Amino acid sequence: MKKYTLKAAATLVILLLQSNGVNAQKNHTTPKPKLVVGLVVDQMRWDYLYKFQDRYGSTGFKRLLSEGYSLENVMIPYIPTVTAVGHASIYTGSVPSINGIAGNDWYDRTSLKSFYVTTDPSYKPLGTDNVKAGAHSPRVLWSTTITDQLRMATNFRSKVIAVSLKDRASILPGGHNPTGAFWYDSNTGNFITSTYYMDALPNWVQNFNSKKWGENLLAKGWNTLYPLNTYKQSTADNVSWENTLGSKPTPTFPYDNLLADYQKDRGIIRYTPYGSTITLEFAKSAVEANDLGKDDDADFLAINLASPDYIGHAFGPNSVEIEDNYLRLDKELGEFLQFLDSKVGKGNYVLFLSADHGASHTAGYLQQNKLGGGFFDENLEKGLEEELKSISNGEKLIIGLDNYQIFLDRNKIELLGLDIKMIKNKLIKYLTKDPHILYAVDLETAAESSVPEPIKSRIINGYNKERSGDIQIITKDGLLPSYVKKGTTHSVWNSYDAHIPLLFFGTGIPSGKSVIPHYMTDIAPTIAQILKIENPSGNIGNPIPEIFVK
Repeated sequence: MKKYTLKAAATLVILLLQSNGVNAQKNHTTPKPKLVVGLVVDQMRWDYLYKFQDRYGSTGFKRLLSEGYSLENVMIPYIPTVTAVGHASIYTGSVPSINGIAGNDWYDRTSLKSFYVTTDPSYKPLGTDNVKAGAHSPRVLWSTTITDQLRMATNFRSKVIAVSLKDRASILPGGHNPTGAFWYDSNTGNFITSTYYMDALPNWVQNFNSKKWGENLLAKGWNTLYPLNTYKQSTADNVSWENTLGSKPTPTFPYDNLLADYQKDRGIIRYTPYGSTITLEFAKSAVEANDLGKDDDADFLAINLASPDYIGHAFGPNSVEIEDNYLRLDKELGEFLQFLDSKVGKGNYVLFLSADHGASHTAGYLQQNKLGGGFFDENLEKGLEEELKSISNGEKLIIGLDNYQIFLDRNKIELLGLDIKMIKNKLIKYLTKDPHILYAVDLETAAESSVPEPIKSRIINGYNKERSGDIQIITKDGLLPSYVKKGTTHSVWNSYDAHIPLLFFGTGIPSGKSVIPHYMTDIAPTIAQILKIENPSGNIGNPIPEIFVK
């Protein structure tokens, strides 16, 4: 009875807040900003806002927390919690079932090969000769984005620029028809785009690339911002569960040979805080070159800072590398806010800061501290194929495993005259005997499963009938795929992957905090209300009432 009383009380609080928001809106008209900045920090766990807070300065994260509004209880409402899906969800206000973005990759049912989310060979790269790096578009995105809606609302006078080190984290936020979407090419060290967007790389981008940011930044190497012995929120600087960086034989500071490493592989900058530096510098150039925020039609700058994700994957959430990354990012965030104050005008822009997903602790860290940890899928696919041998006549019936999903070869199963439901049941029975696995769910009938909420809803929201697998695997807490022996990853429903920061800051935004539950899908409709434009076409989110209350 107590549980239901608490739930009812929480519902009443939400209704009262919503009611107050409506009443407040009657007496208060939120001014429209000249520029909206979407700043998505890749792999930023919510707790990073506070874990390193004592060492943050006053101009970065602390400024956002003190002058802006922080939603402290925001969750991702689907699985898999990966980059492409996160950016698509933030900007469409929707989920994979509707917007079509089911993963970073998925198995194509026709070719039986893995398909990367933004690959599009019908377009050519601009700024590089590397087709794999540059031949991309948003063609697989089914829903419109908030950036699309802004462009349409102003008859395409509003300018939209998207930038990331990652192609997918620029292309999906930019939407179907931005002014430009740009990403980093590890072959040249340049920001590039594709002929989907334009016929030639703009002069301002060529000028930016000509400054050789990578060489200049990596020439100084990467050492800790403060004395190493003051990093109290991290494990030791040399632990067995961290990967190495470049030619350095150990995962230890200082990384002083990065320039030579960069000359061999320009992608190495992704694994340093300087990847955020060049992204923010590019964003500044975009503001200046395109006069963003300078006229009566609001513009949009979508930024993804991808380096925290690369650093997290390599070293894990408790590394000195991650702590130093966030201390440096705090300073750069402060400088970027001051740039916006100067170029656009303090009070003339709205910025939201969020993340596309979080990350698990490393297996080694969990095991050393008696918190579980380990791997769930060693020899799993081989075992599943072995289970089907008696009915498959030696044919391989599983295309592969991705996104914690099993993809079956449906065409071959039909040709062999086999019952796919029987095959799925057989595999599910096998999986549920595995002590590492909590649930194995037939994705077509997930709503009928006995899986508890919120996991069931997140499975359903993440299931795309054309692009998802056939069986969803839900593991026990803290278990990683076996290929992640060092460092970490993400993809699951648990809080370490699904609990993300969300702060709004700027024009008309009150200061404060809320622990009322919200979802990643609420970001786009909230921005739509601020801009007074229609929601994205596939939107399922709701405007966040707290930030409209004065």
